[in-house]
Amino acid sequence: MRSLVLSAYLLFARNASGIAWRTLNKRLARGKEDADRLGERMGVAGLPRPDGRLMWIHAASVGESLSILELARRLLDERPDLHCVITTGTVTSAKALEGRMPARMVHQYIPLDVVPAVDGFLDHWKPDLAVWTESELWPALLDGVGRRGIPLVLVNARMSEKSYKRWRWWRGTAAAILGNFDYAMAQDEATARYLQGLGMPADKVEIAGSLKEGSAPLPHDERMRKAFARAISGRAVWLAASTHPGEEAVVSAAHHQARRSFPELLLILAPRHPERGDEVAQLLREDGWSVSQRSKGQEIDGRTDVYLADTIGEMGLWYRLAPVTFLGGSLETIGGHNPFEPAALGSAILHGPHVFNFADAFTRLGAADACVGVPNGAALADELEKVLRPEQAALLATAAWEASSDGADVTDRVLKVLQSHLEEA
Repeated sequence: MRSLVLSAYLLFARNASGIAWRTLNKRLARGKEDADRLGERMGVAGLPRPDGRLMWIHAASVGESLSILELARRLLDERPDLHCVITTGTVTSAKALEGRMPARMVHQYIPLDVVPAVDGFLDHWKPDLAVWTESELWPALLDGVGRRGIPLVLVNARMSEKSYKRWRWWRGTAAAILGNFDYAMAQDEATARYLQGLGMPADKVEIAGSLKEGSAPLPHDERMRKAFARAISGRAVWLAASTHPGEEAVVSAAHHQARRSFPELLLILAPRHPERGDEVAQLLREDGWSVSQRSKGQEIDGRTDVYLADTIGEMGLWYRLAPVTFLGGSLETIGGHNPFEPAALGSAILHGPHVFNFADAFTRLGAADACVGVPNGAALADELEKVLRPEQAALLATAAWEASSDGADVTDRVLKVLQSHLEEA
């Protein structure tokens, strides 16, 4: 079954360039691809390969790419001979990396999982070490790495029970794909168990914890922070971060209720997808709010009820300004977002019930009394009023910061493993 299924997939992937181009053009028409760099998605490099040793990191999206930057920065500092290419698959993640990458790191878009594109990418970059993050497993890419004998390490590995059950139907194929990895560092015990259940040897799997715990605090422009602090001028403020459709209406209702106790309360709302800014602004205005929109250069003044932070790469600024954060993707069945980002910057955390993407992180923070979970929108409004009290916000924020600081050793451990594989390469 392994040879039949995987061989059939790879045979298709060898002859699917035409389909791949049609897919790319459709995505381009929807604004999901970068027209100037479309060739990278088909393995045509946009930059020359630097001389010397090269590490390739693949990160699926924004959160994964930002979480690995601190690791890459430290490794590049320790290895002056080393360069790095980081690949992602979304325009949003590429923009988020702009201006944040350390020296000797460049970004490329990941090639589509067709063999000609994979070969073009690997033949050009010739990495000495490949580092894969989380759980995005592309058979042709991983097969290409394996065929070339490139050392391959899976870090921050995460697999849900749903994904495991799906892969279990094709266990032989999963074992063949995972067999390309030399080592895997799992976020939690469940992921380690799932990887072994799909055929990865126990001596190649380690439970290391979440790399996002050990990443550096999100950056910000300090002059901008001071300017916003002056504009806020002592008003109580809270942040709704990484919200999704359906959550903004709930956040607006909670803001209405909290305003009864805090009449000058300001809401900063940062939708997960900034391109929804105009849609969210209209919803908020229809709900009676005076809205200023970041993407349009509008500023906060005394009449601003809601500041719509519909830009990319400024979450570090918003977390520093808001002593209380509601973390989105958790009232809808999205699975939540990384709680260590607000925790590391001293913002108290509220969240909904759907946090399965970061279950271990939220469990740790909850056990440390470092966050407050709510079952629904009505409960969010009630808890918000409690947490906005300065003494309560300070208690939560301090506990969250301490819990997030405990994870710095994860980066140290992953760094050590990557160093050893570079030495052996």
